[in-house]
Amino acid sequence: MQKPTLSQGFGDLVKFLLLAGLLVWLLGRGSTRLDYNWQWYRIPQYFFSLEDGRIVPGLLVKGLWVTLQITGCSLVAAFFFGLTGALSRLSTSPIARLLARGYVEGIRNTPLLVQLFFIYFVLSPVLDIGRFASAVLALSLFEGAYAAEIIRAGIQGIPKTQWEGAASLGLDTRLTYRLVILPQALRQMLPPLTGQAVSLVKDSALVSTIAIYDLTMQGQAIVARTFLVFEVWFAVALVYLVLTLSISSLVRVLERRRINYYA
Repeated sequence: MQKPTLSQGFGDLVKFLLLAGLLVWLLGRGSTRLDYNWQWYRIPQYFFSLEDGRIVPGLLVKGLWVTLQITGCSLVAAFFFGLTGALSRLSTSPIARLLARGYVEGIRNTPLLVQLFFIYFVLSPVLDIGRFASAVLALSLFEGAYAAEIIRAGIQGIPKTQWEGAASLGLDTRLTYRLVILPQALRQMLPPLTGQAVSLVKDSALVSTIAIYDLTMQGQAIVARTFLVFEVWFAVALVYLVLTLSISSLVRVLERRRINYYA
């Protein structure tokens, strides 16, 4: 692959700055026609404030912490569901394949919001779980169904010779997956799995519908109290953007290190 030259990088930077300038100009022109009294100076207090000489987190930061907790737990559980679903679909057991296919098709072809309501209003009283656990279960099951197909495709993309080589070494199925197949498949699965992780962060906003005070719910509460509609929602969107870009950047760094390790 040809590396970009200095002139190409400078040209891309100029294009980006021109595009950013155009967007700023359009937003500025649109805001004058909107006849809206912008009050951005009131937004920082909902991130942090000073009380008695110490920094106190605001409502948006508290909501962000809840969002991070839900997202982190859901990511771990979604990977577990995805890996289990993928291995079950590749299993020699017809029952395991049937159950895994039913899970994947049933989850992927129904809306997440409906699944969230079903788990919270129907299953949670039976299982005796609260809002947080219901939200994590719904998100992890939903994203796990997509992850199952990604992992299955990554495993099937490994050449047959790798399986034959592992068999010649006397490795059983479990060790073959753990030592040979999954480490190689991970390089192929990482980009689409990153996309699912980003989708999970954005989908977590739906947990506000069951009265969990995450970032979105805190934004709704602030808007209802202050009527700062545009400022608050732009701030919330910016937080989600920073969060998703951070995940993508972290995965890119890990991917480069892995490529350099195998190079």
